[in-house]
Amino acid sequence: MNMPQETRRALARKYKETVRPAGVFAIRNTLSGRLYLAGSLDVEGAMNRARFELGLRSHRNKALVRDWAAHGAANFSFEVIDRVKERDDPAFDRAAELEKLLVLWREELQCHSDRGYDAP
Repeated sequence: MNMPQETRRALARKYKETVRPAGVFAIRNTLSGRLYLAGSLDVEGAMNRARFELGLRSHRNKALVRDWAAHGAANFSFEVIDRVKERDDPAFDRAAELEKLLVLWREELQCHSDRGYDAP
């Protein structure tokens, strides 16, 4: 498909300027019920990166990597738990809003207990 270079540049610029949905996501071990919770300003991209890192066994959470290797990818689910509600306000801080959501969901889902991969 041949498209004028100006059109390609305009499409590329529009893609780069598009705001990606920010949110909180979970990786759930369906065998044990253990949960890994994380947030990102690009939630879909972060879930894809986590899948890729787990496949390479290079994810930063070593307990999650061990379970992924032991149980296999088929025994894990990825889900978006919540998204940042965008506001048309110049003072709106997406990163701060995301951090609040992450704290709220970590408390709600008890990821720091033995049910989560974030246990100390």
